[in-house]
Amino acid sequence: MRHRSAKELRVSIAFRDLSPRPTILQVIPALDTGGAERTTIDMAHAIVAAGGRALVASSGGRMLKELEAAGATHFEMDVHSKNPIIMALNVERLTRLAEREKVDLIHARSRAPGWSALAAARRLHVPFVTTYHSKVHEAPRIKVFYNSVMARGDAVIANSAYTAARIARIHAPDPARIFTVPRGIDTATFDEAAVPPERIAGLHRRWKAGGSGRTVFLLAARLTRWKGQAVAVEAAAKLKAAGVENFELLLAGDAQGRDAYVSELEAKIAAEGLEEIVRIVGHCEDMPAAYALSDVVLAPSIEAEPFGRASVEAQAMGRPVIVSDAGGQRETVNAETGLAVPPGDADALAAAMRRLIDLGAEGRRAMGARGRAHARAHYSLETMSRATLAVYAQLIADARSHPRAGRRPRKKRG
Repeated sequence: MRHRSAKELRVSIAFRDLSPRPTILQVIPALDTGGAERTTIDMAHAIVAAGGRALVASSGGRMLKELEAAGATHFEMDVHSKNPIIMALNVERLTRLAEREKVDLIHARSRAPGWSALAAARRLHVPFVTTYHSKVHEAPRIKVFYNSVMARGDAVIANSAYTAARIARIHAPDPARIFTVPRGIDTATFDEAAVPPERIAGLHRRWKAGGSGRTVFLLAARLTRWKGQAVAVEAAAKLKAAGVENFELLLAGDAQGRDAYVSELEAKIAAEGLEEIVRIVGHCEDMPAAYALSDVVLAPSIEAEPFGRASVEAQAMGRPVIVSDAGGQRETVNAETGLAVPPGDADALAAAMRRLIDLGAEGRRAMGARGRAHARAHYSLETMSRATLAVYAQLIADARSHPRAGRRPRKKRG
């Protein structure tokens, strides 16, 4: 079954042409790190730039200042909680917030806040939008039901064709409500030419990596097993056993409390004698500089990525990528811009790493240049923002033209 892409969306009115200008409330658990959080901020920028008001409800986090710098207004709320009592209270809190701020549309980006946001939107008869950022699980049944809130939007945005197909198969919403809008990357920020040398030098000193003439591989993802760090360490061990030691592997990411997994990785690194080759460098605030420090970026997830943001960011930075041949990464990477290996296959990953080591700096630069062109053509922030604003505009225009009976009265804007 085929779903609509962003380019196929027909709207009767543009977001900028709506009068009064719309107020959009995005709801997300927290603003710490991750693709959903980054998209929330990117869309806040787009809403404000288009003349709208951008509101966000979350429990806060390290990205809050960046959100506010985008011109959005933040409301702190325990929307991250899965406690049924708190979720019920959040229905009231979101309803009051949306009514007071004259919200025209509510956009939920995660499941726990999604249930509360859905109830609030239905109470106020305002359009409800969801974006399915995470994996679409097909078992167990209770989890499928819990996740189904993300398929209950008046518009359901999927971040890849892979995700859209799984939503359709597992949750079976009306296909007309599913829109495929790939994740957008700020190709002006993720541009090697825009990264001053001192930022790269700062990471070099902090991580004690790069500048040694060795090929630098970067795996940038939160430290969790399904992102494939353990597979990458095993691949590094296989390369060393084969006599290949002219490389470095950097594992950059937040453990988010997964201390046992970090200890497991550290033990594996020590057992294989990889201390001079593999480093766990922790959370990184300056990802463009991290990509610029690297020669190749790895995204070897052992489960299918719904989209795969890191591989697109890396391509935008002109870096070849090695990804798992599954999920959304099949759409974002091709043979001209990187290599794909079976998920969880350390032998295949080691062979791909060796192939890019042997390709040499000039060959890697050529592959990276093709990746940059690919990312700019297909995954720009402008394309994602324009498509999402078009979804908003259509739903808001329809709601204003056909107000539902029983809708709570709302004061006119002054």
